[in-house]
Amino acid sequence: MQEAFFSFISQFGYFAVAGLILFENVFPPIPSELILPLSGFLATQTAMTLPGVIIAATVGSVVGAYFLYGIGRLLSQERLEGFFDTKPMRMLGFHSDDVAKAIGWFDRKGQTTVLVCRCIPVVRSLISIPAGTAKMNMVRFAIYTLVGSLAWNAILCTLGFWAGGAWEQITAQAEWVSSVVKVVIIVVAVAVVAWWIKFRILPARAEQKRRNAEGK
Repeated sequence: MQEAFFSFISQFGYFAVAGLILFENVFPPIPSELILPLSGFLATQTAMTLPGVIIAATVGSVVGAYFLYGIGRLLSQERLEGFFDTKPMRMLGFHSDDVAKAIGWFDRKGQTTVLVCRCIPVVRSLISIPAGTAKMNMVRFAIYTLVGSLAWNAILCTLGFWAGGAWEQITAQAEWVSSVVKVVIIVVAVAVVAWWIKFRILPARAEQKRRNAEGK
């Protein structure tokens, strides 16, 4: 993969950088931790400049973020409420008003997370989906995404630029941070699932059994 990125960016320059980062936003498994330091390094080896690389990467970030934002808009509050109000979802402890509560929280406190999460591996892309579902103002979304993405891209591209031939060390360190974040996410997810089972699923099943018994 590294050689393919090297060849692609060397051949197509800024368009390659923007395109790869766009796809990285839509498909998070594509590693920006590799693309950005490599792009910074290639700014020392090709006709590209460091500011140009950062701008291209940021354009790709913003455009890619809007793809996921659009998906979030399609998952409207009404559709989600209808989905969570189905019997299978109720058996899993969900309630239709959970959607309104989540969107309400995002409206009050979550919008700044778009800015913060743009600098966090893994979640930097996915945060665009709840922003779209909550119908976050598109101009505000663009500004927060632009600022957060610019910071992330500038740091990794600049480190790759100054590291020169040792740019792979920057990639290794960034991937290490990404791995730590993934572990933290997994741990938090397991804790949330355990809480959900205890306080939502088990009570929901007990309530369903009670209703079935009364129905008889």
